Amino acid sequence: MSHLDAFLNALQADAALVHRPENLHWISGFTGEGMLFVSRDRHVIVTDSRYTEQARRQAPDWELVMVAADRAYPAVAARLAGEAKADSILLETDYLTYDGYRSFAEALPGAELKSLAGVPEALREIKDEAELASIRRAAKIASDALMNILPRLHAGLTERQAQIMLEFEMLNLGSEGVAFDTIAAAGINGALPHAVPSDHVIQNGELLTLDFGATIDGYRSDMTRTIGFGSVGAELRELYETVRVAQQAGVDALGPGAVCGDVDKACRDIIQAKYPAEVFGHSTGHGVGLYIHEQPRVSSGSATVLRPGHVVTVEPGIYIPGLGGCRIEDTVIITAEGIVDTIDAPKHLIEL
Repeated sequence: MSHLDAFLNALQADAALVHRPENLHWISGFTGEGMLFVSRDRHVIVTDSRYTEQARRQAPDWELVMVAADRAYPAVAARLAGEAKADSILLETDYLTYDGYRSFAEALPGAELKSLAGVPEALREIKDEAELASIRRAAKIASDALMNILPRLHAGLTERQAQIMLEFEMLNLGSEGVAFDTIAAAGINGALPHAVPSDHVIQNGELLTLDFGATIDGYRSDMTRTIGFGSVGAELRELYETVRVAQQAGVDALGPGAVCGDVDKACRDIIQAKYPAEVFGHSTGHGVGLYIHEQPRVSSGSATVLRPGHVVTVEPGIYIPGLGGCRIEDTVIITAEGIVDTIDAPKHLIEL
């Protein structure tokens, strides 16, 4: 079944207007800017002159309508809805701005407007074989990029230099772009889970956390490795080993039928046996696909049951202000038989 067919089967209205870029891509194959009008009988990409040729190439089976200065998106939507006799229309109320929603409401006064309520996101949770192949390629590029730059990493580099080196290597290996803003956090900056790479100079005795991913066909990978420089002290070494054991326990807990909350607990119990709860404040993982943070959430109390085709991360961490931090992360595919860990970079403490 095509993605469009799956969306139409889930469509509980006469038509839908889709704006979120990842959903445009998933439903139609079009990766430019614009809007989809989808009804049972018409499938239309609405965009401007910058993207018309791209739309024709990427989605040749879709009808194409152009907007212009005197023919804005709400006016086009109103015309298409009238032609389709659509009395009920779904919109991405979690994506449109308030003003954007109002503009469509004013252009469609006779239609019942309702929320699309995350229908495309729910459909995107389970990946097909083509999607999984793209994610695996992206993961391979990211893993290879890290291994390729390890001989060039050394104390004296800045976090920014490590970031640039890693991102260049991913691009050189074929990534379409970074999957998200790369994190490179050394020393006490490692206590910041989402640290922004800075001019901090990496010192011997510090840990460097690298959280990064590649992109293939729009699909992302996500991985984290923490690397030591020089001789890492006993406190940081114990911190690292605790995270490594917890992360492996989380991976081992994955599989078809596993409950996301139980996977989170497998990691959290190991860390909290040695450290206070506040050192690991974020969820254990999340779904990955066209967007870097998708459903399902691998979080405390989540009752979501994993199924073949789910792709999730496992990324516990420990963050201690004034000392530093560590995170280890893999992107893992759930299969009918078990799992495929797409990240093959080593997890033991590497000291450069």
